[in-house]
Order: sequence, then structure tokens, then C-alpha cells
Amino acid sequence: MSTSLRAVYTSPQDPPSRSFELQIVSPPPVSSEASPENAKAKVAYLSELRKLASTMQDDINVFLTAQMEEDKKAAEAQGRKISEKEAQEEANYGEEVVEEDA
Repeated sequence: MSTSLRAVYTSPQDPPSRSFELQIVSPPPVSSEASPENAKAKVAYLSELRKLASTMQDDINVFLTAQMEEDKKAAEAQGRKISEKEAQEEANYGEEVVEEDA
């Protein structure tokens, strides 16, 4: 039996969904017994799972960024413009912004 890490993005627009799947090579621990061999198996499995989760997150971020760019181009083609607030949020995306009281 093959083990995998899987995520599914679902959207009401085209494309309706996108699957992301990465195979986990390390076998999952088969026992809850506290033994050195089982501990090594758990460490290997969890280490691989952590790396794959990071890789999957990167893949999903690339996909979603491309989707956002396509949505933006489609909106511009229809003559819609983003608001000043949306432009500011996009410029500061991923950064903590502290708003000052005026």
C-alpha cells in the first residue's frame, strides 16, 4: 500500500479543482511499541512528511499565485480595476502592517 500526502483545491470557477499529491517513500510506523527501531521509523517517516508538506505548500502557493494573476488579467479585460485598498493589501501581502491612528 502506497502512502501519500494529498490536498485538493476547489473553486466555483474554472478550473473547478486541482489536486496536489506527493508520495511518501518512508513506511509509516507499524507499531506503537517503544523500541529503538520503531523510534527510527517514526523519525524517518515524520521527517519525510515534514519535507513533503513544505514542498506541497510551495506548489500550492505557486498555483494560487498564478490563479490570482489570471483572475486579475480577466478582471482588467472586463474593465474592472482593483480598489486602492486592494492594491495596498496586495503590495503588503505577507508582511505585518501596523496601521497608525490618525
